[in-house]
Amino acid sequence: MTKSRIVALAIAAGLGCGISAGAAVAADLPYVEPVPLATGGWYLRGAIGMSNQRLDNLEYQYFEAPGYATSWINEGDFSSAPTFSLGAGYKFNDWFRADLTGQYRAKANFNATQSVVDLRNPSVPVYYTDDYTARKSEWLFLANGYVDLGTYRGITPYLGAGIGTSRNTISGFRDVNPELGGSGYADSKSQWNFAWALHAGLGFQVTENLIFDLGYSFVDLGNAKTDTAYNSDPQWSRANDGFKFKNITSHDVNFGIRYQFN
Repeated sequence: MTKSRIVALAIAAGLGCGISAGAAVAADLPYVEPVPLATGGWYLRGAIGMSNQRLDNLEYQYFEAPGYATSWINEGDFSSAPTFSLGAGYKFNDWFRADLTGQYRAKANFNATQSVVDLRNPSVPVYYTDDYTARKSEWLFLANGYVDLGTYRGITPYLGAGIGTSRNTISGFRDVNPELGGSGYADSKSQWNFAWALHAGLGFQVTENLIFDLGYSFVDLGNAKTDTAYNSDPQWSRANDGFKFKNITSHDVNFGIRYQFN
């Protein structure tokens, strides 16, 4: 046998031993079950809360009437009011979920006071106030998306945003002039507006399927208005397009539950 053939046989034997040894080691390794990717599922949600609402300003076409000087003692504010919402959504993975929500925002009381000076007779100016009161409610519908920021000991902080529409209703509008004994009123009116919201909160894992949700939302509800305004004494009524509530926003606190279907 030649020297070259001896070397070739030795290499082949070594390779065969290596393959056999590798197969034996592989056979001795334990089997590891593949970890499935996180999966989502449908969920239902419900919440109750309280609104804390603001508006930029109250507008009326005769606030700047010639011969009158006006200023605000109270530019207008709303009382807090309860909110009630229901929704359904889908959790796509451990980090992202989305839902559709409908919310009834109960009637909040509105109050504003304006100081007026009648300067039509400059030598004898007349000073009085107008006290405005009304109630406001909404139906708010939003499509929301949320980013869950990881779970720590069963608590999941999240951030979110939503867009949709709000049906804003002004009712029971009254204008009272206590000094001169005059008054006015306007009938109820509703209007639809583009609406959007920003969300933040904490989810508390109670069971595999049940999550308590403590949340905050900043909501932009758009505008609202009354129907035509009338003086209680018809002879003083003038054509107008009502009182306008401009740029209504709200800081809401909500407590809710989410039920996740497996």
